[in-house]
Amino acid sequence: MNKQTNDSIEAKLNGMGLVLPAPIQLPPGMVLPFPWVRVRGNRVFVSGHGPLNPDGSLKRPLGKVGQDVTVEEAYESAKATGLAILSSLKMELGSLDRISAWLRVFGMVNTAPGFNQQPSVINGFSDLILELYGPDRGTHARSAVGMAGLPMDIPVEIEAEVEIDG
Repeated sequence: MNKQTNDSIEAKLNGMGLVLPAPIQLPPGMVLPFPWVRVRGNRVFVSGHGPLNPDGSLKRPLGKVGQDVTVEEAYESAKATGLAILSSLKMELGSLDRISAWLRVFGMVNTAPGFNQQPSVINGFSDLILELYGPDRGTHARSAVGMAGLPMDIPVEIEAEVEIDG
């Protein structure tokens, strides 16, 4: 593997006009007793994230895909969720270039009854990661499933596992 220059993933993000969001602004009274990112050896486990605006507020629209949210809007929500995950990874790892491989992604879509285009929605996340990391480091195993509901009525929630260099 070619070692990339420091912060090259962030340079790509900047070149794409994308911004890593601030940490999520939780609603009053909501407590989450777990870390967003857990490092264990060279494996990093990322808790479920949702789509955020640059200031850390929830990105809209909220609701069920196929009812309140279009496939296109949900695709953008999945992309925004990817940026939220990258932000948490940068805070924990210091540099996004430490990620040597994206291993597994679990995408959950808040779906209306009968909606079956979950893979098209989660492609918003996968397309972003593949564009940033390329096929060698960015290709990942993935599931895209429908859920009856998600926290705070977000349309998409994604968790992941990556491998890092020391």
